[in-house]
Amino acid sequence: MSNPRIVAIIQARMKSTRLPGKVLAPIQSESMLTWVVERARLAQTLDEVVVATTTDASDDAIVDHCQARDYSVYRGDPIDVLDRYWATATAFKAEVVVRLTADCPLIDPELIDETVQELLDADRHVDFAATRLPWERTYPIGLDVEVCTFEGLRIAWQEAVETHQREHVMPFLYENPERFTIVLLNAEEDYGELRWTVDTEEDLVFVREIVKRFPDRKSFRWRDILTLVKENPELAVINASVKHKSHRDVG
Repeated sequence: MSNPRIVAIIQARMKSTRLPGKVLAPIQSESMLTWVVERARLAQTLDEVVVATTTDASDDAIVDHCQARDYSVYRGDPIDVLDRYWATATAFKAEVVVRLTADCPLIDPELIDETVQELLDADRHVDFAATRLPWERTYPIGLDVEVCTFEGLRIAWQEAVETHQREHVMPFLYENPERFTIVLLNAEEDYGELRWTVDTEEDLVFVREIVKRFPDRKSFRWRDILTLVKENPELAVINASVKHKSHRDVG
C-alpha cells in the first residue's frame, strides 16, 4: 500500500459508565481529550486526527470543545460504534484507520507510528495491526493502538453482528484470523499489567500525578513514564485495584 491516507479516529462520549464526563476532565491545564488529540497529532504517519462522538445531546459539549480548538469532529451512532467509525472513515476519506480512545491521555505517538508501519509493511499484506489483543498484551493498558485497512473496516461493518463487535469496533477482525492477516506488536518485556488508562477516579488521579512530573505533553514517551513508575512504585498503587474491562463487556 503506497502512500495511503491515514486517519486516526478517537472515539469520545460523555456518558462513560464508570466515570461520566471523563473525556473533558481536566489534566493540568487541558482536558483529557485535548491530551489525546495533541499527542496523537505528534505521530508522523497520520494525515488527520478526528474525534468521533455521538449524536446524543450530551455530547454537544464534546463538539463545542473540538470546534473551539479547531479539531476535526464527526457525530455518529451513540451505540453502534463500528457504524460510527465507518461513517467517520468514509467522511474523511480514510484508506487506513487508526482507532484510539479518548480515555488514553498517555498514548505514545511513536507507538502509533510503529503500529501503522506494521500495517504498511511492503513485504506482506496486513489487514490489522495492534499493540494488544484481548488475550495478549505486553504494553501497558492505555497505550492501545489498533490499525486496519479501510477494506477491513468495511467488511467488519457489513458482517459483524455480535454486540461487542459493534461496540468495540475491531473484534470482528481479530476474532477471524483465518480471514484477516493480523500483526501484534510486543514490548521488549511484559508490562501488560500496568494500568495507564482512565476509567475511574483512581485512574484520573494516577494520570494527573504522572503528567505533573513532565514539563509539557510533547516531552515524554511511554518509556519515560515506565522509568518514572519504576523509580516511584507508590504511583502504580494509586489505581492498582481497578479491574480492567473485558473486550466482551458492553454498555
